[in-house]
Parts: sequence; C-alpha cells; structure tokens
Amino acid sequence: MIYPKIPLAQSIMQICLAKGVTDIVISPGSRNAPLTIGFASHPDFTCYSIADERAAAFFGLGMAQQYHKPVALVCTSGSALLNYYPAIAEAFYSQIPLIVISADRPKSKIDIGDGQTIRQENVYANHILFSANLYEHASADNDALINQAIAVAKYSKGPVHINAPFEEPLYETVAEPTVQVDVQFVTPPQYIIQEDLSYYATEWNNAAKKLVLVGVNDPGTINAEVINYFAADPSVVVMTETTSNLHHHTFLNSIDTIITPFTKEDFEAWQPDILLTFGGMVVSKRVKAWLRSYKPKHHWHIDTLRAYDTYNALTKHFTVTVNDFFTAFLPLVTQRESDYKSNALALNAFRREKHDAYQEKIPFSDHKAFGHIFPSLPHGSQLQISNSSAIRYAQLFDIKPEVEVFCNRGTSGIDGSTSTAVGAAVASGKQTVMLTGDISFLYDSNALWNSYIPQDFRIILINNAGGGIFRILPGHKETPVFNTYFETTHNLTAQHLAAMFGFEYITASDESTLLQALGGFYENTGKPKLLEVFTPMLENDRILLQYFKELV
Repeated sequence: MIYPKIPLAQSIMQICLAKGVTDIVISPGSRNAPLTIGFASHPDFTCYSIADERAAAFFGLGMAQQYHKPVALVCTSGSALLNYYPAIAEAFYSQIPLIVISADRPKSKIDIGDGQTIRQENVYANHILFSANLYEHASADNDALINQAIAVAKYSKGPVHINAPFEEPLYETVAEPTVQVDVQFVTPPQYIIQEDLSYYATEWNNAAKKLVLVGVNDPGTINAEVINYFAADPSVVVMTETTSNLHHHTFLNSIDTIITPFTKEDFEAWQPDILLTFGGMVVSKRVKAWLRSYKPKHHWHIDTLRAYDTYNALTKHFTVTVNDFFTAFLPLVTQRESDYKSNALALNAFRREKHDAYQEKIPFSDHKAFGHIFPSLPHGSQLQISNSSAIRYAQLFDIKPEVEVFCNRGTSGIDGSTSTAVGAAVASGKQTVMLTGDISFLYDSNALWNSYIPQDFRIILINNAGGGIFRILPGHKETPVFNTYFETTHNLTAQHLAAMFGFEYITASDESTLLQALGGFYENTGKPKLLEVFTPMLENDRILLQYFKELV
C-alpha cells in the first residue's frame, strides 16, 4: 500500500475512510499531490479525475444528490477552489452534503508573492456550514476539526471546507501510515415532536381551505398514508412542482397553468386559511406573488433543518420529517366538508382541456417540443432539467410518476446543470436524461470532459439560438442591446462538441423529425447520445404567452 509521507494528508485520508467518505472527485494539481496519492492509491476509495474544478464540483454535487451522503472534492491551491464556489452555493441552498478539501501553502507563504497562492481560509464564509482551517502538522486539533467538518456535512446536509496547508516535498510516499488518528463518531440527531399538537389540529380542523404546496422533494419519501389523506380531504388542495416527485390524480401539478389567468376574485377565492409547505425551493414566481399578496392566516413549514419565510407569512416551523409529523398529526384531525378541492379539481380539468387543445393546434416551437419530449421519457429513468426556460416549461406538462425529476434550484443557476446530471447518472445507475437549453449547455460544456459518462446517458438540447427566457420577461424589446446582452443571440450548434466527446449526434427541426428522433433515442447503442432540437427563436415567446391567454 502507498501512503503520502506528509502526516496531515494521512490524517485526512484515514478519517475520511473511517467515516465513510469514500467517493472522491479530484482535480489535477501539484499542491494537492499528497491527497491525490493517498486517495487514488487506496482500494477503498472510488476516485474520479475531472480537470475543470467547476464541472468537478457539480459532478460531485450530482453524486451527493443521489447518494444522500457526503462526496469529497479535492483540489490544488490558488484559484482552483474558487471555481468550486457555484456548486458550493448550490449545495448550501439545496442542502446537499459536499466536502471541499483544498490544498494550501503554509501560512508563511501567503501574501509574499508566492505563485498560485491566495487567501484560502474561510473563502466560502457566506455559503458554508463549517470551515476547518488545519495546521500544517498533524495534531489532535486537526483531527477534531476534520471529524467535525464531516459530521456537519453529513447531519446538517450541506457543504463544508477543509483547508490543508502542505509544504514541499509533496510527492514522497511511505508503505505504512505514520500517524494514528482520533476518529470521533457523532450520534445522529433525532428529530422528534416535543410539543402538544392539539392547537394546530384544532386550527386545521376549523379551516375550510388548506393549501399544501410542495417544492423540491426526493422521490419516494412521503408515505402513502399521508398522500391518501391529502387526496381524501375535501378541504385540502395539493399543489406540486415538477421537482416534488409527488404524484396523485387529485394533486395539481401545473401551478402556473392553474393560476396565471386568475382574476382578483379568483385569487381571493383560492386564498388559503392554512398554507402547509414542505420540500425545497419553489420554481413558480406566480404562486409566490399570489401567496405574498393574499396571505394565509397560518403558514406552517415542515423540515428538519430550515424554514424559509418565502411568503412573508411563516407562523410555525416543525423541525421533524414530513412522515413523522403526520404520524403524530393525523390521529388528531378530521376531514372537513368544503368545496375547496372540488372547485380546484373542476378548474384543473377545464385547464387541461384548454392545454390539450392549444398544444394540438400550435406550430412547431419550444412549447410543442416539450409536449412531445415528456411523454417519451422511459419508465424508471431519471430526468435532470436545466434552469431558466427548461424548468419553467416543465411546470406546464405532466411527467410520468415513474420518472424521477431533479433540478439545481438552490441558486437556480445555469452554470452546472449538465455536470450535475453526469454525476447523478454515475451515482444512480439509472438511465439519465438531461433536458437543457442552448445557453445552459454551452456554458457548462466541460461537463462532458471526463471518462465517466454512462453509455445510456442522454442529452436533449433545445436550441432556440439564445436565452429565450428573456423574451418572456418584462422589458423585452427587439433591439441590438437586447439581442446581444440579454438574449445572447448566437448561431452555434452542439455538433462538433458531440463529436469531440464521443456522443452520437441527432437533430430535429420540426414535429416529424422530433418524433422520429425520439423513437429510438433511448435505446442503448453503446454510446451516449445528444439530440439537438432547433426551435424558432422569434415564435417561441409569442406561442408561450398566447398559451396563458387561451386557458380561460
């Protein structure tokens, strides 16, 4: 066995192994050589080499998203760890456990003009759960910091930073460890209801209009008993986002389709007495605007860690899991007679008819393309969606319950969507489909620069020659400034990128060629595939905006 000679590198490696941090994403460098040698030479670690630190960090985030346990990122000193920052911020807001292990110069080399040297300590201060600034030599204090960092990442669900200073020589090795580490195991936190729920049950039983709104949520996490209760109570309306992975035929899964045409009277009629939320970030701007203007009397949020006051109406945070909360809560509540659900279901059925009629008559466009893509997804597959237009279109369509859906909604950035999808595909082992827009894809093209992409990985790229989302936002004007600096109009395609990275490349530019391409797109032919769908830039926004007008 080969170990790094530097004792501090041995300590990090041994504590990571003891605490089950065995997936290591490494970006090449010299200062991190002791860590790279240690991790890559040990058979109990699974290491991945990804040169671009930004892509590497999102790759690791995708893995941690699927594993629900910490994944480590290892980089050299200098600007390398700054390139991790977008993924660190995403992990912070999406509650995904990541461990950054950055190699550094000793303190005596900082700010004296030494090469590849920056102020690395506490560099992620605003978006990190814990920073372990280690000392150059192995010590009990270092061991305690490393243990604490890993525990925080695991149990507080977020990113942590371990900064490790190494002095040259960096590449020397030994056959056996020369240090003994102190591995500290922490008892996992227990989230239990410690208060009397009778007051909340009384409020619930008295409320005729209860709205349950579900944001980002992992598949299969909500018990059937809870789902069935929501479905059966006439006074409960459930609105789910595409990323909620929560399905029932009585749930409203296209929020914007339902509420965009609302009048003032509609908003008032739908104003809930109680708003109950769980899950992560919510995509729909319209539902946020509605609930901020027509506030519920009570807003209760269920989450073991956080409760954002998204609607400026938060009155209670239950720090338990959803299932544990309802195990205690359901025996205390009864169904309430109300027309809240029946009215919602009637409107939902009406909107669906209008949706289908509009989808049938429109010409080829983004809207038309998405309407064909979602039904084509294979059962049991995983769908990763990029931000901006792609996730918003996804909110308007049904997606099969058998398809798991993910999107980086922590910061809602386009910067690492494809890298996240690749990492998730590697970790999940499921066929993964990345649905993305052209700007997001081009921005993160280094996501494909690695040797780990599964053969059944699929990318569907909607190329409308620019940032189409800006055409449907207020302020759009057809001017050179808009086209250049907002929409970033371009005439690029993914053809040569696909060839360079070994993807089978397919195109579609109308309904017929799209349906033909989707026919065999998911079959395993021994190579990943990229389907580029060209849609009309100048028509997409008009068709989408008209969609909402024709829902009434």
